[in-house]
Amino acid sequence: MRYQIENGTVSLGGKTILNHIDFSIKGQEKIAVVGRNGAGKTTLLQMICGIIEPTSGEVKIDGENNIQMGERFRDILGYLPQEFGYTPGFTAQDFMLYIASIKGLQPQYAKRKTRQLLRLVNLENEADRKIRTFSGGMKRRLGIAQALLNDPKILILDEPTAGLDPKERAYFRNIISEMSKDKIIIISTHIVSDIEYISDQVLVMKKGCFILQGTPEELLDKVNGEVWSCKIPNKEWTKFETQYCIANSHALANHVEARIISTEAPIDDAINVEPTLEDLYLKYFSDEMEAGENS
Repeated sequence: MRYQIENGTVSLGGKTILNHIDFSIKGQEKIAVVGRNGAGKTTLLQMICGIIEPTSGEVKIDGENNIQMGERFRDILGYLPQEFGYTPGFTAQDFMLYIASIKGLQPQYAKRKTRQLLRLVNLENEADRKIRTFSGGMKRRLGIAQALLNDPKILILDEPTAGLDPKERAYFRNIISEMSKDKIIIISTHIVSDIEYISDQVLVMKKGCFILQGTPEELLDKVNGEVWSCKIPNKEWTKFETQYCIANSHALANHVEARIISTEAPIDDAINVEPTLEDLYLKYFSDEMEAGENS
């Protein structure tokens, strides 16, 4: 299966949200779309799913327009939106069977698939529990389960780990890795550490455009040699905070231990360290983050 977006542009209310997006996926790949909130990630995923039609350009599956495919496209698609609705009185099993009926699945198959998927996301023992009593992580796991009911070939996950604690996020990463053997998986996130080890391709999005595309290794090359571990005397720390992009810092009695992103060594005894995708993210988005803090 080949999935393509050609010159995808979305304009709403006279404002361009997506600007000439192009990318192509062949076979089973895990694609991560990374960017700050407001970068256009959700709009991109909604265009991919056919919820929003592009103002210009098109989305194609094996050369065929996804909107024109109609039901055939929806049959191969699974989607977890950033917020999914549910009836508060539903149990997990009620909800799954309800979604299965909307998707046109046969009742016996739906019951069997519901049991299988609740087991996959570790909710088998919570099948008869009301969803309104679930934690945020449990709701997101249920959201993944419903997206898998029709055994989709393309799985779209919008901010699947937002608001989850580290344990739940790790569990999600494991589920996604387990599911990826026979699917195209597209994940949008602003939590870069969640996709560093599970994605085949990373698309970095800023202001409705892709500013970087490549494998995690290819993108890390763009910040290689620019990440430093430093010990900054306390009296000089304020100057360093304003002068450099700080990835993290830890204040001690006489100095601050800092991870700094810079094309040159910030101090003479700075140690060059291995970069991460979070370092790359900070390099390209620190200007927006500072603007947000000062607004």
